[in-house]
Amino acid sequence: MKNTAPRPEGEDGTHSHDAPSDHAVSLEMLYRDQRHALVRFFTRHRANAEDARDLTQEAFLHLARSDASARGIARPQAFLRQIARNLLRDRARAAFRHAEPLHAPLDEETVSAANEVGRLEARDGLNRLEAVLARMKPKTREIFLAHRLDGMSYAEIAEVTGMSVSGVEKQMTRALAQLTRLSGKI
Repeated sequence: MKNTAPRPEGEDGTHSHDAPSDHAVSLEMLYRDQRHALVRFFTRHRANAEDARDLTQEAFLHLARSDASARGIARPQAFLRQIARNLLRDRARAAFRHAEPLHAPLDEETVSAANEVGRLEARDGLNRLEAVLARMKPKTREIFLAHRLDGMSYAEIAEVTGMSVSGVEKQMTRALAQLTRLSGKI
């Protein structure tokens, strides 16, 4: 038996379930506005053109499926850029796991004491860096990582975050000051 209940009509006479939702329209607009920038972002991080397009599609798919997109995102461009960074990290981890069996194990005798000390110092330095990053305010950490890890310019960061370039410069100055001050204490 068919459902014969009348469907609510919109102002233009179309049925409300036939019209795209505001979320779908805003996602489509964001896709049109950010697609090329995201492809460039991925190619800057050594993805070939085809992989960059695939990663862009995957980033938008993650955005569309996220709980945050249903609630509305205050800064969708920044959220999308974070998804892109996470995809790159996941890809790097997967590549590392895939290549791990190809490495030949080192015999204990071949590792010199100097190499071991250098490895321990590098690990200690990374631990201190992680500790300093964890103490930074989220905005400062996001800007620092976008510039130093993702290679974004201050102008690009300002555009994504909605801040002025001088505001981004101030956040970078704070981050560098914290790194200098806290790296010796940790």
